[in-house]
Amino acid sequence: MNLPNKLTMIRIFMTFLIILILLFPFSAMGINVTQLFINESIRVDIRYPIAGILFILASLTDFIDGYIARSRNLVTDFGKMMDAIADKILVNSVLIILCAQGFIHPIIPVVVIVRDTIVDSIKMVAGSKGNVVAAIKTGKFKTASLMIGIVLTLFYNLPFELWNIHISDFLLIVAAVLSIISGIQYFTMNKKYIFDSGI
Repeated sequence: MNLPNKLTMIRIFMTFLIILILLFPFSAMGINVTQLFINESIRVDIRYPIAGILFILASLTDFIDGYIARSRNLVTDFGKMMDAIADKILVNSVLIILCAQGFIHPIIPVVVIVRDTIVDSIKMVAGSKGNVVAAIKTGKFKTASLMIGIVLTLFYNLPFELWNIHISDFLLIVAAVLSIISGIQYFTMNKKYIFDSGI
């Protein structure tokens, strides 16, 4: 268990902590959750900014563990597998929760999760034939838009919400569109591996 793998496991732990914070039935347990009122029109449930801070920290560990693994030649099969799992658990769990609690439209998590499932399957098929599927620019832009959009949603789109500018929604829509585009690109670039019978 080297340092990058430890950071990956920390990210998984932080993800479950985020899930607990967002889903724990505080009111049913008689616990009052602090509510902040901003500009007399925006009511902020403190759980979401706390989850937002944890989400940012967890996302940073993703960058740091990858950098350390590559720079110190500590890349392992276990690390690559757990890193991919940690990423999906973090992002997809938060997307599903935000959807279920009415913060985002259901189409966002559906598109993102379906696209990731298809792309991961393509990478698996290509990998089984000895080919590495490299990340593409649209995929990276998708990830950036998605992560920033999630963070802004957890922070109630502040400060943009003060001016009624829905940046968080816009970024999540961009992420969904880029998910479709990049998914098509991944398929087009790797369909030779998918339909190759190996004969």
